[in-house]
Amino acid sequence: MATAAQSLTQLSSPLSWMREFLKQELAPYPGRAAVVGRMTLAATLVMVIGMTFRIPYTFQGAVYALMISRESPRATLRSAAIITIVTVIGASYLLLSVQFVVSIPELHLLWVISSFFLAFYAISALTNYTAAVIFAIVNSVVIPLWDRHVPAELNVEDTLWLCLAVFVGVVITGAVELAFVRLRPGDEVVIPITERLAAVENLFICYAESRPVDPALQKHLMRLDALGTSLLRRTLRRSDYSTEYSVEIGGVLVLVGRVIDLAVSLTHLNFELSSSDQRRFRNLASTLATFRHDLNSRRIPATVQLDSDGQPASLIPLLSEMEQTVTLIPQAFADSGSIQEYLPSADDTRQRRLLALGELGNPEHLRFALKGSLAASICYMFYNAVAWPGISTAVTTCLLTALSTVGSSRQKQVLRVAGAIVGGFVIGMGSQVFILPHLDSIAGFVVLFIAATAFSAWFMTSSPRLSYFGIQVALAFYLINLSEFKMQTSLTVARDRVIGILLGLFVMWLVFDQLWGAPAAVEMRRTFVSNLRLLAQLVREPSSKERRTALTQSIALGETINSNFDTIRALADGVLLEFGPSRAQDLALRNRIRRWQADLRLVFITRVVLWKYRVGLSGFELPEAIRSAQVEFDNRIATALDGMADRIEGKRPAKTQDLTDAYAQLERAALQASPKSPPQLTPQMQSFLILSRRVADLAGCLEKEI
Repeated sequence: MATAAQSLTQLSSPLSWMREFLKQELAPYPGRAAVVGRMTLAATLVMVIGMTFRIPYTFQGAVYALMISRESPRATLRSAAIITIVTVIGASYLLLSVQFVVSIPELHLLWVISSFFLAFYAISALTNYTAAVIFAIVNSVVIPLWDRHVPAELNVEDTLWLCLAVFVGVVITGAVELAFVRLRPGDEVVIPITERLAAVENLFICYAESRPVDPALQKHLMRLDALGTSLLRRTLRRSDYSTEYSVEIGGVLVLVGRVIDLAVSLTHLNFELSSSDQRRFRNLASTLATFRHDLNSRRIPATVQLDSDGQPASLIPLLSEMEQTVTLIPQAFADSGSIQEYLPSADDTRQRRLLALGELGNPEHLRFALKGSLAASICYMFYNAVAWPGISTAVTTCLLTALSTVGSSRQKQVLRVAGAIVGGFVIGMGSQVFILPHLDSIAGFVVLFIAATAFSAWFMTSSPRLSYFGIQVALAFYLINLSEFKMQTSLTVARDRVIGILLGLFVMWLVFDQLWGAPAAVEMRRTFVSNLRLLAQLVREPSSKERRTALTQSIALGETINSNFDTIRALADGVLLEFGPSRAQDLALRNRIRRWQADLRLVFITRVVLWKYRVGLSGFELPEAIRSAQVEFDNRIATALDGMADRIEGKRPAKTQDLTDAYAQLERAALQASPKSPPQLTPQMQSFLILSRRVADLAGCLEKEI
């Protein structure tokens, strides 16, 4: 008989926590060195070309060489194109509009404030966040140019030089990425999925052979868990895969993410393995190996049944849940031939994505833009009032750290100020004092530049919790050492840049935290409640009898729910950075929601599979009597989910649902519909009942906890 005991690791101090956090984030993983090398090479080439041909604003091209997406060759080219196009659009807007206000101070100020408002509104409303950020950066760089008392022609030239520097950066970066591209089909989504399955498979092999888990493997799993699957889903949405394939692989992504979560939790437990447990882990490893082979070969994995009936009960936590999740992976696929006719065309999908700009009439976007433009305008008027243009980085700080919640905004602010101190004071000013005086050629500067860029790129390839620090280190270093075509000997540049950043952070704290603060804990609870109601809506789907419409609505709901899962995960990090009298209560709420979200994600995963029975896709048809019983069962599950949302909001639910009785009625309907006597359920019906029972059990447990 197996025994299990969870080992609780308590860090003795915040310093110990920070040391362990950095150790996990900065540990090497497969492919990290290659990505860092390509980023460093691209930025270095941009720097050398900019310095050689004396292109102003070379720092901008070098920064964009680091910011361009490297998820896939297609994503790289698309990201480069977006940066170029948005830079040209932003510069054109500024050049065309400034000519009407440049000679009238009052209108000029109104133009500046309006441009800030437009930039913040774009950050909030546009679905393409990269495009919005690039537009904001162009505003923050070009607007200070038109405050100088120089001929207008010079300002126009500098604006065009900025566009050229960006163009050089994206072209060189795109060329470097294409030169190193792996010409293998499916690199974008399939290979990352199979790499995750391979990591979990290796863990199961360790347990099957009763070997200690390799610490490197454990760290690799923890990194994959921290990364999540949001980047892969974004890659999937950008890809040119057929909609059918995207829907199927999207379901697999959710399941694989859950398998990673469970695997990481398993590595933190101490337990003894019986021969039965070893056999079950061996079966799991073999199943995952088969799935990997099928996915790489573009085949739908065959349905598996990891049946533990008749085997001794295991006390290893999560083992049964792991088996159940793995068996859902093949069921995430529907018959391609049957679903094809109900899918929207690729052209329609691309058109919707291109035109979708978010909820443009949403008052939340207006409030966000007002807050952001107020903060940026305060910084702008302050550095002009004191005639200190060197601290204009305060405006850029406002634009790049403004998010919709206190916690997530503060998280970026902390990383930005830390990056500015390291990149500006430590590396930037340190190199000016101790290194640059001893260099007499560009070759020596290239070595320094490579070292600083590689350091920044290594942090940028960490998880989202730390990657922002890397770009800030690079930005501060580049602003100091790439602003002029000579060795920077004055320390005032670095001083002004960092003071500007600190000013921007202070104003952002004043406006976003004190005037219109939305604590991350509050947003976390609101998003979780929203997900409960959205999942209840998904359970009731399809609301339309037309299958193509039903499929489109369900896909949209699923994407929103998945996005909310990722948002809750990010907000949980933001709660850790919030302080005040309610901190203990907020942390307790954070822990509860994170625990509830694990169960809610399993309900969502299982429900995605059951949706195919509800719609009646080929291979998932149910008799009419059972379909009616399923509708009733689904309505009671949905009512229970709505009731959970009501409880969290402090409302009294209308009625508590007996989900065990709801499943019993569904099971009786299935037995009565069986044509044989005594009733004998088909394998398809058995699978349907197993999934329905799982939803009822998970929802029931979640309802009791809430």
